[in-house]
Amino acid sequence: MNQTRLSVEAIKDGTVIDHIPVGQGLTILRQFKLLHSGDAVTVGFNLSSKSTGSKDIIKISGQYLDDAAANRLALFAPQATVNDIENFRVVRKRTLTLPESISEVFRCPNSNCASHGEPVKSHFSVRVSHGETRLCCHYCEKTFARESVIEA
Repeated sequence: MNQTRLSVEAIKDGTVIDHIPVGQGLTILRQFKLLHSGDAVTVGFNLSSKSTGSKDIIKISGQYLDDAAANRLALFAPQATVNDIENFRVVRKRTLTLPESISEVFRCPNSNCASHGEPVKSHFSVRVSHGETRLCCHYCEKTFARESVIEA
């Protein structure tokens, strides 16, 4: 007999963000303001994963992410999948694509950048170079590894 035991309770309708790298679950909750949506949010940290060894997972009841929001996730969890759930079944499974640009999510690490002293919103072009995600600041035109750019 094949028995499956879920570590995090199933949801009837909503979104499941799966295969989040361990430690990124809280960042995604904060960045997407999921705890302030008014919807039930279930989170699992450091869960067992066949493909990566361990993972985080987020389940949002009654809310669906649009493609733009789902793709923004790729900046934090490029290997994550976004599953739309209806009546306890996966009706759509999305792999993520990096957006071409991103605004108001990160702060430029260049202390001389105009975005620090002026009332402007941060804006970066997103590029992939040698398998690494890089962000190019719209204002100072410097390029940084994704990991070195600070969340706004």
